Parts: sequence; C-alpha cells; structure tokens
Amino acid sequence: MDMLFLQTTVGTPIEAHNKISVIALMFKGGWAMIPIALLFIVALYLCIERYLSIGKAANVEQHFMHNIKDLLVSGKIVAARDLCKKTNTPVARMMDKGITKIGKPIEQIDLAIRNVARMEAHRLKQGLASLAAISRAAPLVGALGTVMGLIMVLFAMSNAAGPVDLGMFANELYEALVPLFAGLVVGIIAYIGYTVLSLMVGNAAHQMDVSAVAFIDMLQEPA
Repeated sequence: MDMLFLQTTVGTPIEAHNKISVIALMFKGGWAMIPIALLFIVALYLCIERYLSIGKAANVEQHFMHNIKDLLVSGKIVAARDLCKKTNTPVARMMDKGITKIGKPIEQIDLAIRNVARMEAHRLKQGLASLAAISRAAPLVGALGTVMGLIMVLFAMSNAAGPVDLGMFANELYEALVPLFAGLVVGIIAYIGYTVLSLMVGNAAHQMDVSAVAFIDMLQEPA
C-alpha cells in the first residue's frame, strides 16, 4: 500500500500554484528597499548622462584639425576661433586656447593646452566617484536590511510557542533576503557603469593628448 502511494506521488508532477513577479518581490523587502531604489535611480541617471557627455567629448570630427590648420595657414585666426567655439568640444576648447597663445613660445602654448586638457578631463570624471560609491554602498545597505530582517525572524522563532517549524517562517526568511539581492544587483550595475565610463574617459583623454601633439606639431611646421 505504501509502495503504491509512493509510486503515485512520484508519478504525479507537483505544480507550483504560488508565483510572484520580480516587482512584487521588491515590495516585500521592507524599509531597505527605499534607499536601494534611490541609489538605483541615481546610478541609472549618472550612467546615462555621463555616457552621453563623455561620448560627445570623445567624438572628434575627422576634418576638424585639418580645417583648423587650413585656417591658421591662411592667417584666419578669428575664423579658426569661431570654428572652435562652434564645435564646442574639449578638443575644440583646447585648440581655442592654443590659438590665443600663438606668437608666444611653444612651451607656453603647450602648457596652456595641457592645462585646459586637465580641466576637461576633470570635468568628464564628474559623477564617476558617486557611481563608485553607489557600487559599494548598495550591497551594504541590502546586507543591513537582510541582517535586520533575519534578526526579526530569529526573534519571532525564539518567542514561538511550542516546537519551531521552519516552514512557518519561510515567508519571512525569503523576504529578509530580498534587500541583499536588490543591493547586489544595483551594486553590480553601478560597478559595470563605472568601469565602462572610466574606459571612455581614458579614451577621451587620449584623444585630447593626440590633438594637443598635433596642434603643437602644426605650429612647428615650416611655413
């Protein structure tokens, strides 16, 4: 009889009737989900805003330097500066600074351009420190929420009357783990965004260095 019951049980698939969506699960994470959600919104904003800004800064028009050279060779200093202002990129602002120093020693021109390049690189890095902080803070906030949730579960178990059945507290246990999961997800997203944006800043800085060298070489070419 027992063997027949076992065969029937094994042969009958057990369907899970209780399902929960990810969004509904997030609402079960307690108070810790509020700061985690705020960190996620800030991280998402920084990733998008910095990606667009850095991408624009690193995009140097192919013919920009050639046009600047042609204008300078023709003696059209004002037109060259107007082109720099119209282009309005870090490289263009560097070239504009260099043009204003034409006639002075090459060392002074190079120093002026490098100073602008440093300021532009610092501007591109704005927000990356916050993104790095979010990548560290989000998992910690999630861990704090999970620890506090587990403490409450253990406290309830210690005050339960009679034998403790873990099945009675399964719902509270998985809800306590939600903040940790959410914090890790936000932390991973922020870290990936920080890494990608840092690489983009490095690429933009390289483009500025190449443009600075090209401008100095342009000025040193024989007329």
